[in-house]
Amino acid sequence: MTRPISVFVVDDHALFREGLLRLLSTDPQLEVVGGASSLDEALTGLPPAGVDVLIVDYDLGDASAVTLVRQLRERQYAARILLVTAGLPDRDALELVRLGISGIVHKQHSPEALQRSILDVASGAVHIEQRYLQSLIQSAADAPARPRLTAREREVIRLLLEGLSNKEIGSELGVSEGAVKASLQQLFAKTGVRTRSQLVRIALEQHDVL
Repeated sequence: MTRPISVFVVDDHALFREGLLRLLSTDPQLEVVGGASSLDEALTGLPPAGVDVLIVDYDLGDASAVTLVRQLRERQYAARILLVTAGLPDRDALELVRLGISGIVHKQHSPEALQRSILDVASGAVHIEQRYLQSLIQSAADAPARPRLTAREREVIRLLLEGLSNKEIGSELGVSEGAVKASLQQLFAKTGVRTRSQLVRIALEQHDVL
């Protein structure tokens, strides 16, 4: 039997945080391992061995998700990070993508949509809502030049952004799952990055996603 996906929630609004924790605890696919209301609580309360999905609000009172994610990356903390927010500045959305978060979704969505996003992120998908893509692209207009991507490479990244697995991408492109894995390895070597979310960030910087 596949083990449940471990989830930790960081949000400074107690009502939203506790309500979300109760909701997620009813899903047998998920295992709620804790919650925190601030950056300091998160850094001390997160399980040392890591979690599968870390759900973070942008505004954490005295700090922001950018500070938390940056510190977790510096510590090489193991977690896929999903930002669930009512809104955030474009520059910080871009910085979070650069830091390798796995998703940005809006708090106004239904509980069912959020649960799907968590499952997608846990499976390795990158889930960034369309509403944020254009502003991310605009914010990245002055980014340093990167290796140019081919049409096929851009298509692979676009399908990654839609949350498709390697097998599903292969089906869309009419190639084998092995060919998709090979394309990803070539992209990692070409761009010098190591994760799917970092590939998406490079495509955003080049205006090559949409």
